[in-house]
Amino acid sequence: MSRTIVVTGTDTDVGKTVFAAALTVALGATYWKPVQAGLDEGGDGAGVRALGVRDVLPEAYRLATPCSPHRAAAIDGVTIDPARLALPVVAGPLVVEGAGGVLVPLADDLLYADMFARWGAPVVLVTRTGLGTINHSLLSIEALHARGVPILGIAFNGEPVEDSEATIARLGGVRRLGRLPRIDPLDAEGLARAFAAGFRIGDFA
Repeated sequence: MSRTIVVTGTDTDVGKTVFAAALTVALGATYWKPVQAGLDEGGDGAGVRALGVRDVLPEAYRLATPCSPHRAAAIDGVTIDPARLALPVVAGPLVVEGAGGVLVPLADDLLYADMFARWGAPVVLVTRTGLGTINHSLLSIEALHARGVPILGIAFNGEPVEDSEATIARLGGVRRLGRLPRIDPLDAEGLARAFAAGFRIGDFA
């Protein structure tokens, strides 16, 4: 496999990084987060390494403040240039993780969804299973569709909520890829087991 898969989410703290780590390990892929906003504990690159990812590319931008990338960049006195966010060429598959939700701004006139459209790579939308997820998920799906972004499918995080999961897939017209349960303790071995139980690797091939 030599493809790129983009992992985005419906909001912050929906489990994108955990899912991205699991997918990267399962595919034997390289991980890249183009823009890291917030450097506590080393950022998401350090987080995915702790979950078993071996190949992590350096970010195009490392910003100190944990907030929207456009604001974090302004605080650091830099402007995010989309030319620096071109997909890197790697041997084998590449998993790219966005920041926050689909419509998070990278600059005053550039949203993450705009970059997804430029890249043209299939997107996995990560969402939680709790209250409010139907609205957040369908709005995110509409934003991606409006820009012609190909959606590989939707991945859920949390306890099973069959009606919500099925409703999002049906109304959004997207494939339901699977679900990661809450993993405690969250470590590389437990995450790999949970991903293998909840997803079919062939859906990402």
